[in-house]
Amino acid sequence: MRHVLSREDFDGARIAVVGMGLSGRASFAALTEHTNATLSQWDSKGDDVGARLLTPEALLDWGPNLVVIAPGIPAVSDVYEALNAYKIPVWSEVELAWRMRSVDADGTAAPWLAVTGTNGKTTTVQMATAMAQAGGFTAQAVGNVGDPLITAVTSEEGPNLVVVELSSFQLHSTHTMSPLAAGCLNIADDHLDWHGSREAYWADKARVYNNTQVACLYPVDEPKVAAMVEEADVVEGARAIGLTKGVPGPGQIGLVEDLVAERAYGPERFHSANELFQVKDLEHLAHGDVPVHLLNDAMMAAGLVRAAGVTPEAIQRALSSFSLGGHRIETVAVQGGVTWINDSKATNAHAARASIRAQEDGSVVWIAGGVAKGARFDELVSDISHKLKGVVVIGEDQEPILEALRSGAQGVPVTVIPPGSAKVMTDAVAAARQLAGQNAVVMLAPACASWDQFASYADRGQQFAQAVLE
Repeated sequence: MRHVLSREDFDGARIAVVGMGLSGRASFAALTEHTNATLSQWDSKGDDVGARLLTPEALLDWGPNLVVIAPGIPAVSDVYEALNAYKIPVWSEVELAWRMRSVDADGTAAPWLAVTGTNGKTTTVQMATAMAQAGGFTAQAVGNVGDPLITAVTSEEGPNLVVVELSSFQLHSTHTMSPLAAGCLNIADDHLDWHGSREAYWADKARVYNNTQVACLYPVDEPKVAAMVEEADVVEGARAIGLTKGVPGPGQIGLVEDLVAERAYGPERFHSANELFQVKDLEHLAHGDVPVHLLNDAMMAAGLVRAAGVTPEAIQRALSSFSLGGHRIETVAVQGGVTWINDSKATNAHAARASIRAQEDGSVVWIAGGVAKGARFDELVSDISHKLKGVVVIGEDQEPILEALRSGAQGVPVTVIPPGSAKVMTDAVAAARQLAGQNAVVMLAPACASWDQFASYADRGQQFAQAVLE
């Protein structure tokens, strides 16, 4: 039987839960069940979601001494500005979960494995969870994927290993989390409008490594991420573990021909390696050759669970039967020489680049566009132009992509679907079919968020698949 940690810390507090989406509702429910704090709910929709109407003035007038804030509230918002000015502590759901996590009778809590990055977080977390489960843990994927983190960790029957997907939004107001192992997969410009600057975005991603107990994993070919590890304030004894595409040295996980080997844990790392899995164990997940980003995700997942003691045998067993989550490089149909791929979860340039570059030169009809989130696409287009057979541009925020195509992909035919189209995905699929001809890969990899024309990236992917099948 477990009990919730340090509930007395909240007794007598006035806690405002700001943003009543999934995260806010779960936080409010946990505080209601496990504390005697005075609580209030706040949202920009006010009474529509059963909350007080959120304005900085009204929130401050209520007099909170702690605010638990949803990831949808931007760091550059007037709400954050007001709370910071009055020095009111602000916690993410992640911070609240860490402070309230359930402990066993001996006072021990389930360890956390923490994952962030611009691209690949969900796949990595799902892989790590499958590996841990194959190794005998009752592991659960939570955070920015799966169930709310606060719900999982305050349960009396919660998992004995927590694998947490963390966005930069969540990390922004996370302060004391101390994961067993942590990793940042990559870093590229994204969500700059939320954070206010590239530097602020990077700084929030770097918080994943703070207070790490055993292992900070990072790709050696990402110097910005390596710098995050070097500058992190970790628990004494925590080690840096590099992920490389070359032969691994001591303290690394890397490739020896077609197998992934680990020289990161245990005294034998100085003179021998453990085989974790083979590249062919990922072939069933790929359309064509195993893409580099998928290999990166698997290496990161394996490195994280090794910190928890999961065996190489369990890692390989999990990967050989693993399946990707929905809307991530899903083959919808193959007909008339055209392969239709749903990668709606590619919501930024980094993710779109990885998927498109895994295809053959001149084969891709790319469906792109949506909410750019302040990003530019010149570098992306430059990197993938040789892969393109045609482009279909959708979304309300088209100019950044069109400008990049004009300068970096001259000669590639482009069809623009007007932003006001009532059946945007049907029109996009029809246009892509015209551009595809007799031999092509049509790939929905928008490089943008979906909320301008769709309910979510999942809704966007579902509408794409339905239009293709029709």
